[in-house]
Amino acid sequence: MAVQRPIVIVGAGLAGGSAAVALREEGYRGGLRLVGREPGVPFGRPPLSKTYLRGEEELHGWFVKPPGWYPEHDVDLTSASVVSLDPAAREVRLDSGQVLPYEALLLATGGRNRSLDVPGSRLAGVHQLRTVAECDAIRRQARPGARAVVVGLGFIGCEVAASLRQLGVRVTAILRSGLPLGQVLGKEVGKVMAAVHREEGVEIRTDDQVVAFEGAGGLERVITAKGARLPCELAVVAVGIEPDLHVAESAGLEVDNGILVDALCRTSLPGIYAAGDVANHLHPLFGRIRVEHYNNAEKQGRAAGRILAGRVEPYDYLHTFWSDQYSHKLEYVGHARKWDRFVIRGSLDERRFLGFYLQAGVVRAAVGFDRGGDPELEEQSEMAAAGRLVASGVKVRADRLADEALDLWSLTKPAPIHHSRTKLS
Repeated sequence: MAVQRPIVIVGAGLAGGSAAVALREEGYRGGLRLVGREPGVPFGRPPLSKTYLRGEEELHGWFVKPPGWYPEHDVDLTSASVVSLDPAAREVRLDSGQVLPYEALLLATGGRNRSLDVPGSRLAGVHQLRTVAECDAIRRQARPGARAVVVGLGFIGCEVAASLRQLGVRVTAILRSGLPLGQVLGKEVGKVMAAVHREEGVEIRTDDQVVAFEGAGGLERVITAKGARLPCELAVVAVGIEPDLHVAESAGLEVDNGILVDALCRTSLPGIYAAGDVANHLHPLFGRIRVEHYNNAEKQGRAAGRILAGRVEPYDYLHTFWSDQYSHKLEYVGHARKWDRFVIRGSLDERRFLGFYLQAGVVRAAVGFDRGGDPELEEQSEMAAAGRLVASGVKVRADRLADEALDLWSLTKPAPIHHSRTKLS
């Protein structure tokens, strides 16, 4: 009798680890291989730019499961890289030369940090941040009084800048254009974020870019296009990630800003699935989207695991994410990359508000800054009401959204919200 081939998960991050756990929870008892480039067990990365970076928290609380869970549940956790995929033979080849057959394959390869192709980018003291080792390298240099340059002010750049300031590091941030988080959250929220960081002591240089890192044996200064020469001992390049598509592309999978998958996490080739940062998934409300946040990696990973175990359950999570910077908390529900109106409930000046992203009168997403509560853990919060509005797809008058005297829940109508509880930092 032929031995049943295992399920192989490529990528041992949060999405891959969550899929493995879901498979076992759903009763799958076949062979299960989890292959990842990084050593150690799957974990959530948010503390790397926040509490772990500041030395306030260890990572064990963010493990998908403790190290002993994997051998106890017959999950073969392998530290290796996949170099090729043969969909016809249903095999993956590792960098060691080992060939792994599979019955079904989940690609949870995540993303790779974008780098700066400028002179000096490999100098000691020039850092990226995605792995524990990279975080530890930054921690070793983040001493009070040290000088740092943070390149880019997306979520990772903003959180790293905040953490470094909280450690007593002098921080200059270089932003190529726009405002901190402006591309995702809009100019109104971007202005608030810029003001917060400046008040905390971050020097923000906008409409500029790094053209070189300089130093003799280690980083000593950053040179910008406008001619600034910024003395520093460390720099953190935080200019975003790109989906890790090497294996998928070479195997002939359909890709477009990620691996294209349907609502059941299925790719264009039989037996191959994708989840997490690398997956461009088809959402019933938002169309095709690729999401790079913790909540999506955990939930889509679990969804893929359930699907691989035989449950036909489309992934229709109403996306949420959060960010902690200094004493401030930002919450977000929904998904909007373009909008024709932004409505404020509360006060931008007082920095305590909800913001609603509308398109043709429909709320597509909402953001809360030090207001609104968590949309998943606080079921009666304002942000949960905002999520209900997004899920319903009904048109809402802007003046009613802005009216503080009006209970936000009164604007909603019954509609299912596909949420599950999510751990926050």
